[in-house]
Amino acid sequence: MDEKTKESKFAHITRAHPCFNEKMHDKVGRVHLPLAPRCNIYCNFCTRDINKCEQRPGVASRIMDVDQAVDHVEKVTEDMPISVVGVAGPGDALANEETFEFFKKIHEKFPDLIKCMSTNGLLLKDKAEELARLNISTITVTVNAIDPEIGKEIYSHVVYKDQVYKGEEGFKILSKNQLDGIEKISNLGVIVKVNSVLIPGLNDKHIVDIAREVKKRGASLMNIIPLIPLNKMKDYPKPDCAQISEVRDAVEEIIPVFRACTQCRADAYGIPGKHGEDKHLDMTPASHY
Repeated sequence: MDEKTKESKFAHITRAHPCFNEKMHDKVGRVHLPLAPRCNIYCNFCTRDINKCEQRPGVASRIMDVDQAVDHVEKVTEDMPISVVGVAGPGDALANEETFEFFKKIHEKFPDLIKCMSTNGLLLKDKAEELARLNISTITVTVNAIDPEIGKEIYSHVVYKDQVYKGEEGFKILSKNQLDGIEKISNLGVIVKVNSVLIPGLNDKHIVDIAREVKKRGASLMNIIPLIPLNKMKDYPKPDCAQISEVRDAVEEIIPVFRACTQCRADAYGIPGKHGEDKHLDMTPASHY
C-alpha cells in the first residue's frame, strides 16, 4: 500500500476508533472479547489472571467461547454506540485459534464494525495474510525493545514453532517477527499501532529507537504506556507523569502518539473515556447471558 492510500485509510479509521483517536475516546465504544487465554511468550512484567477487580491488560473475569463472544457483541451493540470489536487477550490473540473463528463469524453479522486486535507480534508475520482476509482493519503490536541487550531483560522466553527459545536468542526471534510482521501487514492495508511499555532505567531512552524503526516498517501510531510493576519486574519503579510525557514528546517528533490509553482489561466494553460508560464482564447482569 502506498503512503497516500495508507494515510487516507488511517484518517478514515481514526474517525471512529476510540483507541486510535483521542477525540473519539469519550464518544464511541469498543468491545474486547476475552477468548484468547493462551500466550506464546513470557514477559517479565506480565501476570495473566482471571479476576473481577484489577484494571489492567491480561485480566478478564472469564474466558468466553466464540458463540458467547458473538452473543455479547450483539447485546452490547444494542445498548451503546460501539464502533470497534476486538480481541486483546488475556493471552495473545494470534496464539489462539478461537480468535480467527470469532472474526470470521463476527464479520458476517457485523460487517460495518471495525475489527481490531492486539498481539505480541510473534506470529504476525506468519498470520498476516489470514488476518487481512478476515477483514481486520487495525492491529496493535506491543514492541518494547529492538535492542537484544534490552530485550533479553524484558522477555524470559518465547515459544515458536513448538520450540522454546530463551534470553537473547528468544528475543531476536520475537523482534524479527514483530518488525517483519508490522511491515507485511501494513503493506496488506491493515493500520498498525505500536504499544511500548515504558520501563524506567531499562528502555526509557530506547523507545525513540523503536519509534524510528516501526515508523520505517509502516506503523501509523504509537502508544507509550507506563509499566505496571508486577511479576519479575515488581521492584521496578512505575514511571511518573514527567517521564511519560518526556518520552511521548520525543516519540511524537517521529510518529503520531496516542495519549489517552486507559490500559484496559481483556474483557472491557463500553466507551473508554466516559466515566460510568466503560465496563467489564463482572459488571454484566446475569440476564445478559
